[in-house]
Amino acid sequence: MHAVAVGQPIAPRRIIVALRVSEELQRVVARDHHGWSAAQLDACAAGAELCINPIIYSEVSVGFERIEELDDALPPDVFTRLDLPWEAGFLAGKAFLQYRRAKGRRSSPLPDFYIGAHAAIGGMALLTRDARRYRTYYPKLNLVCP
Repeated sequence: MHAVAVGQPIAPRRIIVALRVSEELQRVVARDHHGWSAAQLDACAAGAELCINPIIYSEVSVGFERIEELDDALPPDVFTRLDLPWEAGFLAGKAFLQYRRAKGRRSSPLPDFYIGAHAAIGGMALLTRDARRYRTYYPKLNLVCP
């Protein structure tokens, strides 16, 4: 696993976009192109297919009143919409078990476990500002992070 700096080429052809979506991705899709997130999104888009899954879609939806507004902000020609593979559910469960054994308090798997598992199963990189949990539970995952 390694971080990729702005401007460096991105090796994977697909990248799961999992910025702290409730804030960062909403700002980026709302055309507030400032800061690390926007620069990385642009850099990744230049060299790879940007992908989201239903979990990321639902997290971003919080900032929109209507589904049509969300779909305009996450156009399918820019963000490929991927289904969650069953194997990702299994891997997310194993990561959650490790989390619980380390005295984690949540009683059900967190969205980050599914998102990380999806990227790992698909051999994709993961664009995120919050790399700590992904590094802990998916140490071989290629992260694009600050």
